[in-house]
Amino acid sequence: MPSSVRSIAARSACPHTETQMDSKRAHGSRYQVRGGAVLNGSVRISGSANAALASMCAALLTDDTVVLENVPAVSDIDSLAGLLAHLGATVERPEPSRVEINAAKVGTLEAPIDLVSENRASFQVMGPLLARHGFAALPPPGGDVIGQRPIAVHLDGFEAMGATIDRVGEHYQAHAPKGLAGTRVFADYPSVSGTQNLMLAATLARGETTIINAATEPEVQALAALLNSMGARISGVGTQVVTIEGVERLHGTTFALVPDRIEAGTFAIATAMTHGDVELVDAPVGVMDALITKLRAAGATVEAREGSLRVAAGGRLAPVGFQALPYPGLPTDLHAPMGALLTQADGVSIIHERVFDNRMLYVDELRKMGAEIVSTGSSAIVSGPTPLHGARARALDVRAGAAVLLAGLAASGTTVIDDIYHLDRKYERLDEKLRGLGAELERV
Repeated sequence: MPSSVRSIAARSACPHTETQMDSKRAHGSRYQVRGGAVLNGSVRISGSANAALASMCAALLTDDTVVLENVPAVSDIDSLAGLLAHLGATVERPEPSRVEINAAKVGTLEAPIDLVSENRASFQVMGPLLARHGFAALPPPGGDVIGQRPIAVHLDGFEAMGATIDRVGEHYQAHAPKGLAGTRVFADYPSVSGTQNLMLAATLARGETTIINAATEPEVQALAALLNSMGARISGVGTQVVTIEGVERLHGTTFALVPDRIEAGTFAIATAMTHGDVELVDAPVGVMDALITKLRAAGATVEAREGSLRVAAGGRLAPVGFQALPYPGLPTDLHAPMGALLTQADGVSIIHERVFDNRMLYVDELRKMGAEIVSTGSSAIVSGPTPLHGARARALDVRAGAAVLLAGLAASGTTVIDDIYHLDRKYERLDEKLRGLGAELERV
């Protein structure tokens, strides 16, 4: 039985103990990276981790079994499976990329802080629980420390739909004993998780709900496609005005997740940074326009093929400026890896972060390796090319960890990266995939 299957199965039986044991093991791991490799070959892109998490929460909306395919084996999936099991759902992984969830016996509507603190997606169980059971109690969500990520969009939206929200100790308690009612909801900003949570709740609400200023990200579109396959009636997906017509019940479905555009982007950037030539099999080319444009501007060759993306960069890299923006802009999750790439560009590049106010955690780690980066608030100035050298660095969050890893691939000498449990949260078999392309790294 694959380790991911055992992990979910064990956690379903005893979620608290297994989660704590996995956490201790993961927190003690590090990568040792020998620089100078040139990435070549092909790599298959896994299913979207972020889309998988929201889809798992959607399974709480029905008594029927929801089957998700193309699910990546990452730790965030395991931790959310532990939360769903705590609530009373059955979560099974009969195959490495297949997860089956049945929420017919959900009876616990309150989540303990230890199952919520490390995974921001856990807060998305509130919408389904509130819609279907009239009550939910959760502590504030955890996740990466990359700045202010308020949950006002979630809570204000639930209140607009008729719920009462109270803060009791460390939990937010949401009550809707008579059910939720459709209404017009304005989101202060286009929050991805907020839009998803409100869509989840609105599927079973009475009447019609319209979300104004909704997020348009591919992961939001993927969740809407899943919900519609379960019998929901959602329209306007991919625009900033999404309409959900409530239904009495949803049914089970089998649904294949979209490929992970952030993993694809990370491998594309790593290829350009090491002057390699790699084909990204199953890359979601249609939602990667911003990154493709910037890589080409930097001097890389990027060829979109049927079902894949080829990236090659043999010559010098040119500096480029970019802003990290909501979709269809360059994803904030690719800001840090792009920052690492631009340390090797011949000139000055300027970066502006427009989504999270503390995305610059990677800057000091790259400076340890010789990078010349000046950060001021939500902007950074990168001067290059600078010779990077091996150092002891930390993965301070998922994407900062990816930036340090990419820098280690291009550096001279050996880089040791601590706290790689962050990378395990979103990247499936990252070290194995990189070794398959010629990188020299090991988990120690």
